[in-house]
Amino acid sequence: MKSTYLIIGIIILIGLSLISLLTGVTNISFLTFMTDSDTRDILFISRLPRTMALLLAGSAMSVAGLIMQLLTQNRFIEPSLAGTTQSASLGLLLVMVFVPEATIFFKMTIASLFALVGTALFMIILRKIVLKSALIVPLVGIMLGSVISAVTIFIAMYYGLLQSLWAWIYGGDFSGVLQGRYELLWLVGFLTLFACWVADSFTVAGMGREFAINVGLNYRSVMLMGLTVIALVTGIVISVVGLLPFIGLIVPNLISMIMGDNVRKTIPYVCIFGAGLVLVCDIIGRIVIAPFEIPASTILGGIGAIIFLYLLIKQAKYAKH
Repeated sequence: MKSTYLIIGIIILIGLSLISLLTGVTNISFLTFMTDSDTRDILFISRLPRTMALLLAGSAMSVAGLIMQLLTQNRFIEPSLAGTTQSASLGLLLVMVFVPEATIFFKMTIASLFALVGTALFMIILRKIVLKSALIVPLVGIMLGSVISAVTIFIAMYYGLLQSLWAWIYGGDFSGVLQGRYELLWLVGFLTLFACWVADSFTVAGMGREFAINVGLNYRSVMLMGLTVIALVTGIVISVVGLLPFIGLIVPNLISMIMGDNVRKTIPYVCIFGAGLVLVCDIIGRIVIAPFEIPASTILGGIGAIIFLYLLIKQAKYAKH
């Protein structure tokens, strides 16, 4: 039966992808595609890269959130609530200040390194404090992220780059994704497949350090591998399309509430649901004030905040793995 659900999910995702390809200022039909070269250019240069970017970024950030929840043994955490995205933003800003002509690959590398350092700092802080409630973990992450964001904003204001930083990182706008700019996101696609392949290791690590060591798992290596995947995914997505708030939090939780906690079985659904949710937000953003657009991150932030509050208020006992 679950394989039926997976097939249905894939069919829905294909349908949303087709809607994404056909939604925009220029109408695309089979006839115009066959007879008009401009229509083909719009499809292959703009619409198709945008749809692929939505699919890759949505699924990768959802899986990154799932891995972070397993490694911290807490359901209320994701990269944007653990200082990871804020650290990546700081790295990206420093590149804009000191190496403004750097390539997107160099920006992605520095952003990923800063994301890795920020995530490691968050994990070290968690080990140093006594966690009397599962809700303390996201609070610690929010405070750490706020400190890093404050430093980032100060540097951006000092160098007159606040508007550029805001547009680059917090825009979350896929309208600027074109052929030649989104291809780096294929790396997060490979990282997502890698996470699916080693899902069992993350599951065991999520049961605690003592349990993982007792069953023969190299706990330290799995933690380093998980942190690296989270940092790379966050750094790449931030560099290419900007921030996607809450998706790494709400998607794994909703899938877990419906299908349980077997990561090996649920991770394909996390990928599909995450990609579909970002697609829906982007399509809504393109329709409501057409021909103008609302960034997908704005709609995603509103939906994510409502679900996050619901989980905090109604599901406190559910928070801890």
